[in-house]
Amino acid sequence: MLKYEDPSGQIGERPRLQVTLITGRTIDQGAGKEQGKASDEYRDSVSICHVDPEDLNKLGIKEKSNVLVSTAYGSVVVKAIKSPRAPHAGMIFIPYGPWANVVVNPETHSIGMPSLKGIPVEIEPAQDKPLLNLSELLKEQFRK
Repeated sequence: MLKYEDPSGQIGERPRLQVTLITGRTIDQGAGKEQGKASDEYRDSVSICHVDPEDLNKLGIKEKSNVLVSTAYGSVVVKAIKSPRAPHAGMIFIPYGPWANVVVNPETHSIGMPSLKGIPVEIEPAQDKPLLNLSELLKEQFRK
């Protein structure tokens, strides 16, 4: 549990889970990409995190709540959705895209591709943090 102050000034405890991140392609991600990476369809298809229903309960959140996913490489807010492929407690899935790129190890080990599977992450509720659009995410991550 992590102590935090919500926007109204109330002090509370926020549950955190240590889980494993898997990233990959989805049909929705591919279809959204066809609409353009600046489109709402693309953002909605890749700024999500598939979470096991048991883990949603452990976090004390409902589907479509914002969560903060953190690794040694970065942190990003995404929208938690109930995984259609449950049960898989202790594992989350984020589709390939800029939001996933924030939390994966950029090291490619001379093969030109970072490790995109089996990444230890921490996930916690983030109702008080906004889900950034692509422009905002790029500015926050790369100061451009």
